[in-house]
Amino acid sequence: MLRYNLLTTIAFLFVLNACKVAAPVRLPASVPPPGTFTGNTDSTSIGDLAWRDFFTDPNLVSLIDTAVRNNLDLKIAVQRVEAAQASFRLSRGALFPSLNLVASAGADRFGDYTMNGVGNFDSNLSPNVTDDRRIPTRPTPDYFLGFRSNWEIDIWGRLRKLRRAAYYRYLASEQGKRVVTTALVAEVARLYYELLALDYERDIIVKNIRLQEVAVETITAQKMGGRATELAVQQSTAQLLRTRSLEARIRQAVVFTENQLNLLLGRFPQRIERRRTLPQQTFPEQVRAGVPAHLLRRRPDIRQAELALEATKADVDAARAAFLPALTITPYAGFNAFNTGFLFNPGSFVYGALAGLTAPVFSRNVLRSSYRIATAEARSAFYAYQRSVLSGHQEVVTSLQAIQNLQVAYDLRQQEVDVLEKAVSTANDLYVTGYASYLEVVTAQRSVLEAELDLAITRRDQFFTLLDLYRSLGGGWQ
Repeated sequence: MLRYNLLTTIAFLFVLNACKVAAPVRLPASVPPPGTFTGNTDSTSIGDLAWRDFFTDPNLVSLIDTAVRNNLDLKIAVQRVEAAQASFRLSRGALFPSLNLVASAGADRFGDYTMNGVGNFDSNLSPNVTDDRRIPTRPTPDYFLGFRSNWEIDIWGRLRKLRRAAYYRYLASEQGKRVVTTALVAEVARLYYELLALDYERDIIVKNIRLQEVAVETITAQKMGGRATELAVQQSTAQLLRTRSLEARIRQAVVFTENQLNLLLGRFPQRIERRRTLPQQTFPEQVRAGVPAHLLRRRPDIRQAELALEATKADVDAARAAFLPALTITPYAGFNAFNTGFLFNPGSFVYGALAGLTAPVFSRNVLRSSYRIATAEARSAFYAYQRSVLSGHQEVVTSLQAIQNLQVAYDLRQQEVDVLEKAVSTANDLYVTGYASYLEVVTAQRSVLEAELDLAITRRDQFFTLLDLYRSLGGGWQ
C-alpha cells in the first residue's frame, strides 16, 4: 500500500511539473514617432496618390503598367502570397478532425505463451463458437475497411494561436508584394528619367560638337591665312575629338539603361519610346509629406514588419501552450474480420473511440528550446519593426531636404551656364580682335559644356529625389 501511494505521488508530481507553463515574453516599449516631419501638420501626402495619378508622362505610365503585368520578381512575390495563403488554410484545418478512409490487411503469428495466442486457442475450444467463427491461428489474418479519425481538442488554444500566426504571415506576404511593387514602380521611373537625362546630355554634346566643328573650320582657315598657329588647330581638334568620345559613351549608356528597363518590363531588349524631353517633365505643384503617423499605416515594409511581429507573438503563445497536456480523440468505424468472406457481413461492423490526455514529461527540454527560439524571433521581429520605422522616417526627412537643396543647386547651375555661355561669346570676340588666345576659347567652351552636363545631372537628381520621397511615403503600390 505504501509503495502504491509513493508511485501515485511521483506520478502526480510528474504531471504537475508537466503542466508548468513558461513565463510570457515582455518586449521593450515602442518608441513613438515625432508628430511631424518638418513642422508641417498637413496630413495630405503625395504617397496617397496612385502611381497613375502621380506620373504625368503617358509613356512612363505605359511602361509601369507593362512592368506591373510582366515583371518576374512581382510574379514571384505573388506566388509567395499564394504559399502563405495555403499555409493559413492548412493551419485552420488543424482545428477540425481528420477523417481517413482506411483499407488494411495484416497477419499476426501469436506465440503459444502470449495472451492473444492462449485466448484464441481457448476461444476455438468453446462450444459457443461455430466453425465459421473459428479463429485462424497460424497466422491470424486481420482485415479492416472503414473510417478512422483523429482530433486534437484545442483546450489551451495552441492550434488557434498557430492559425493566427499563419494568418499574420499571410497578411505580411501581401504587404511584401506591395513592397516589391513600390520598388518596381520607382525603379522603372528612375531608369526612364535616366534615359531622358542621357538624351538631354547627348543633345548638349551634339550642339557643342557642331559649334566645335565650326570652330575647327574657322581656326584652320585662319591658320592658312597666317592669323593662327598650328597649336590652335591642334587644341581645337583635340577638344572636338574629346566631345565626340563623350557622345559615344552616352550612346552606350543609353543602350545599357534601355536593356535594364526592358528586363524590368519582362521583355527582350528593344528601344524604349520617349516623347517628352527632360526639361518638359514637370514637378508637382506642392510636395507634401503628411505626418509620420500616417506613414506607419501606408508604407508596406513597415506594415510587413508589424505583421511579422504579431506572427512571432502568436508563435510564442503557441510555444507556451505546448507545455500543457493535449487531449486527443481517435474514433473509428467500419468492417473488421479475419476472413474476407465475412468482411461485409453485418456482424463484422465495428466502431470505437480512444481519448487520451498527453502531458510532456521528458520532452520539456525540446519544448523549452522551441520556446526560446520563438522568444528570440519575437524580439528580433520587434527590433526589425523599430528599425523600419526609424529608416522610413529618416528617408522621408532626407528626401524632403534634398528636394529643397537640389532646387537651389539647379538655380545656381542655370545661372552658371548663362554666365559661361556669355564667356564663350566674349572669348571668341576677344580672340578675333587678338586680345585672347585660342586656349582661352577652348577653356571657355569646355567649361560651358561641363556646366551644361552638370545642369542636366542636377535636373535628373531632382526627379530621383522626388521618386525616393514618393516611395518612402508608401506610394506606388495603390
